[in-house]
Amino acid sequence: MSQQSLTTTPAGAQGAGGGGALPRGSRLGAEKLFRGLATAAGSTVLVIIVAIAAFLIVQAVPALRADSENFFTFQSWFANDDPPKFGIAAIAFGTVLTSALALIMAVPVALGIALCLTHYAHRRVASTLGFFIDLLAAVPSVVFGLWGRDYFRGPVGDFSKFLHDHFGWIPLFGGGGPYGNSILLGSIVLAIMVLPIVTSLSREVFAQTPAQNEEAALALGATKWEMIRTAVLPYGKPGIIASVMLGLGRALGETIALALTLGAVYNVSFDLLGTGGNTIAANIALKFAEANPTGRSALIASGLVLFAITLVVNMTARAIVYRRREFVGGAA
Repeated sequence: MSQQSLTTTPAGAQGAGGGGALPRGSRLGAEKLFRGLATAAGSTVLVIIVAIAAFLIVQAVPALRADSENFFTFQSWFANDDPPKFGIAAIAFGTVLTSALALIMAVPVALGIALCLTHYAHRRVASTLGFFIDLLAAVPSVVFGLWGRDYFRGPVGDFSKFLHDHFGWIPLFGGGGPYGNSILLGSIVLAIMVLPIVTSLSREVFAQTPAQNEEAALALGATKWEMIRTAVLPYGKPGIIASVMLGLGRALGETIALALTLGAVYNVSFDLLGTGGNTIAANIALKFAEANPTGRSALIASGLVLFAITLVVNMTARAIVYRRREFVGGAA
């Protein structure tokens, strides 16, 4: 009897709240409250996405009904005319082309910088360079646009002339000038803007590689590069994909920098050197102030297409990362 009282009395005292754990009812109440708040926070994201999609669709429908041309194949933009004539073909093509070129130029450099900072550079040097890379990400896009238009356009023009003179037989470099604002200039500026995002995320991913994986590769006689190729890059592949997709999202939605560096010409062409090219976001920025109600509705319709492209890109990235989940779980 005395042993039972000794074993039950402390529990009873704890349950009474005399400085011990909270009563079970209170703990369950706090758990339910926290679960409700977390669920509401997660659901808010879905609500916002649905609300944005609904707004775009409702605002775009009047212009799509009034459009006298095929919205998906027409290459010009005369949304203020009567009847309005506009299409998404040229600006959607320019959006995808400039973003793809920016990633082609930025991703190899970003991965190289990330590997250098995590596996080659001295710690102090890596910290300093990492700081400047993060600082580059904080530069406003309008600054990049002005820099590209007023200063960088000259060197890119000279480089474009060099490409045309020596590689003009390639359709990409067949444009004979004048070499000013172009797809090439906009893509280079966009690559510089995407570079810090991909670099910073890739650096964090490479730094999380388990030390035992690297040490095992080195113990088997691998060189530094072989260790990176067999241990670091495979482990970080999902993170690399995620960083590239985030960079692509930034590139697809970039507005002011491309509005200042592209030629604002509506055409579907792979010529990177000639004056031409436009994107959905840049077209909205350039046309919104002068647009009538139908024109604004048409611009919102183009924004709906950009929203759909971004959604498809992110869903594709999530699917790729999901396919790698078993490797990530095993590596962790």
